[in-house]
Amino acid sequence: MDPSRCFVTNVKRLIVKVGTAVVTRADGRLAVGRLGALCEQLKELNSQGYEIVLVTSGAVGLGRQRLRYRKLVNSSLADLQNPQYELDGKACAAVGQSSLMALYDTLFSQLDVSSSQHLVTDTDFRNGSFRKQLSETVKSLLALKVIPIFNENDAVSTRRAPYEDSSGIFWDNDSLAGLLALELQADLLVLLSDVEGLYSGPPSDPDSKLIHTYIKEKHQGEITFGDKSRLGRGGMTAKVNAAVCAAYAGIPVVITSGYATDSIIKVLQGKRIGTLFHQDAHLWTSVKEVGAREMAVAARECSRRLQAMHSDDRRKILLDIADALEANESLIKVENEADVADAQDAGYDKSLVARLALKPGKIASLAKSVRVLAEMEEPIGQVLKRTELADGLILEKTSCPLGVLLIVFESRPDALVQIASLAIRSGNGLLLKGGKEAKRSNAILHKVITSAIPKSIGNKLIGLVASREDIPDLLKLDDVIDLVIPRGSNKLVSQIKELTKIPVLGHSDGICHVYVDKSAKVDTAKRIVLDAKIDYPAACNAMETLLVHKDLSSNGLLNTLTKELQHEGVTLYGGPRASSLLNIPETHSFHHEYSSMACTIEIVDDVQAAIDHIHQHGSSHTDCIVTENHEVAEIFLHGVDSAAVFHNASTRFCDGARFGLGAEVGISTSRIHARGPVGVEGLLTTQWILRGSGQVVDGDKGVIYTHRDLTQ
Repeated sequence: MDPSRCFVTNVKRLIVKVGTAVVTRADGRLAVGRLGALCEQLKELNSQGYEIVLVTSGAVGLGRQRLRYRKLVNSSLADLQNPQYELDGKACAAVGQSSLMALYDTLFSQLDVSSSQHLVTDTDFRNGSFRKQLSETVKSLLALKVIPIFNENDAVSTRRAPYEDSSGIFWDNDSLAGLLALELQADLLVLLSDVEGLYSGPPSDPDSKLIHTYIKEKHQGEITFGDKSRLGRGGMTAKVNAAVCAAYAGIPVVITSGYATDSIIKVLQGKRIGTLFHQDAHLWTSVKEVGAREMAVAARECSRRLQAMHSDDRRKILLDIADALEANESLIKVENEADVADAQDAGYDKSLVARLALKPGKIASLAKSVRVLAEMEEPIGQVLKRTELADGLILEKTSCPLGVLLIVFESRPDALVQIASLAIRSGNGLLLKGGKEAKRSNAILHKVITSAIPKSIGNKLIGLVASREDIPDLLKLDDVIDLVIPRGSNKLVSQIKELTKIPVLGHSDGICHVYVDKSAKVDTAKRIVLDAKIDYPAACNAMETLLVHKDLSSNGLLNTLTKELQHEGVTLYGGPRASSLLNIPETHSFHHEYSSMACTIEIVDDVQAAIDHIHQHGSSHTDCIVTENHEVAEIFLHGVDSAAVFHNASTRFCDGARFGLGAEVGISTSRIHARGPVGVEGLLTTQWILRGSGQVVDGDKGVIYTHRDLTQ
C-alpha cells in the first residue's frame, strides 16, 4: 500500500460521485457498460460492509438526447430545414431523471442490491430540520444495506447561473457530493471523472503530468485547467473546488477515472491511482519521494559530473563501495532476512524466495565483483577509431556513457549492487525499481552504496524508485531517460515495451536447452545436465528443457540422466515422446520457465530436430550441445539463433562475472545494441570528436579529403 493512502484502512462510509461524461456517451446516450461496471463495484463493496452513497449526474444530458429525438420525430419538413432550437434545461432534467433512475434500479436489482432516490435542491439545505431528517433517513437506509442515490433536482431549482451566484450552499453535483460528505460524516469521497485525475495542465497536452497528491500551497497557482465537462455543468475546476473544501474539512478525496472498471476498489486497496486531496498533504512533502522527472534530471546532472572525473577517482568510488558493503554486511543481512521471512509468510513461490535470499558469502562475492570491475580498463573516452579526414582535420570515434538508465528488476537484491557498480564504472546515471518483496534489502543496499559516492558527484546519481505507481511516469520521460532494462518475466518486459518510447533492452524468459547428442560421453553429459539444472534452479540461465537424441533411449544414457535428475529431487515432465517412454507426466507447454527443481525432457531425431525445437519453443537465451562430434557441434553452434550457444559447457556459464565482464545489468535477448550478458560495454554509446585548425566546408572548395585510418 502506498504510504499516502493508509487512510483507506479506516474507511467505512464513502460518497461516490459519477459525472455526466462518465454516465453518458459522446452522443448523449447512456453509457450502459460503464454504469454496469460501476454498479458491480458498488455491489462488491456493499457486500464487504462498506456504506455507500452515490451522487450521480447525467439526467440533463440524457433528457436532452431524448427530447431531441422526440422533437425530431414530431417535426415538420419546415422544422427540419431550420433545426436551430434550444431545449429547456429544466425540461431535460425532468425527462432524464426518471430514465436515469430507472436504469440504476434495473442494474442494482439484477445484482440483488436495493437503491433509493433522493432529489434535492440548494434551498432544501437552508432548512435545519431537513438536514437533520436527511441524515437520519440515510443512516437508516445504510443500516439496511440500501445505496441512496442523490441528484440535484435541476427541474425545479431556482438558480439559473450557478457559477455567477456564489451565495448558494452547493452549485453542482460535485459540490453536492462534498456537502453530503460533510453532512453524512463520510470517511472518503471519490469523484469519478473522464480522466485519470488532476493534471498539471489540460490532459490532452503531452507535457501535462498527473498530480498524485494535491498540495494546495504548491498546486493552486500552477494548474492550468482545460475545457469544462463535455456534457455536464461542471468539469475539473468544479471537482477540485469540491475536493479542496471536503479535504480541508477532514474528509479525504480522490479524483480518478470512471472509465476504469475497478477504480473505486483500487482506491480502497490503497493503490496510488488518481489524485488525492488530504488535509495533511502538505506535511508529507518533506518525506515524499522526489517526482519522476526531478529524479531523472538529478541523475543526469550527477552523471555528467561523474563523467568529468578522472578515471582514478571513478575507480576509487567503486573500491569504497566494496569496502562499505563488507563493513555493513551484518546490517544488510538483518534487512534481507526480514524480507525473506515476510516473503515466506506471504506464501511466495520457493523460487522467488531463493532469488531473494543473500546466502552466506554473497556480500563478499559482490564486493569482490565490484573490485574486479574497478580494476578493469577505463571504458569512457576510449578511441575506437581515428581518421584523418583532410590535412589537419582529425576525427575520433570515442566511447561515452548512454546517459540515464532505468532498471526495473524483480526479487534479487544482489542485482542492485551489480547494476549500480556497472552504472558508476560506465559513467551513467541510474534509476532503480526493485521488487516490493526486496524492499528492505534494496533500501539498505542503496543507502550503503550512495553513502560511498562523494558529495562532489551527489548521491542522486543513483535513485531508488519507491513506488510501483511511479513507473508509468518514468516511462514517459523519453527526453531524460535513455535506456530501460527490465529484469524479470517476459510479461514484465512486454508491459514496459507497451508503455514507453524509450529504447528497451529486453530479457525475455530464460528457457534454456541442453541437447545431448548420440556421441556424447556419459560422464560429460551427466555433469553438464546436473549442473545446468541444480546449481541454481531459479537462475535465468538454468536448464529448463533437456533434449536427447533418439538413439540414447536404447543405449541407456537417457535412463541414466533421468535417474540422476530424479535422485537430485528434480521433477520431470515429458514431451509426447518422452512422457510415454519414461512414464512421466506430459508437460502442458514446452515454452515454460520453471525456475525451480523441475524440467522438461523430450526425445528428438537429430541435431537439426533439436535446433528446430529450440527455435520453436525457446527464448533465444542460452542453449548447449553435449557431443564429441565436432562437425555436429559446429552445426549446432552456428544453427541455433540464441544470445549464447555452448558446446560441452553448462548453460550456467552465461553470466557477466563468469564472462569476465565484472558484473551484468542483465542478459539481453534483444538484437540491437547489446545481446547476451550486458556489462560495461552494453551501457556505452559513441561520440564523434573532430579536431581542426579553422577549416570550413564552403561547398568543399579546396578541401582534399584523405580519409586515412590512423587507428593504432
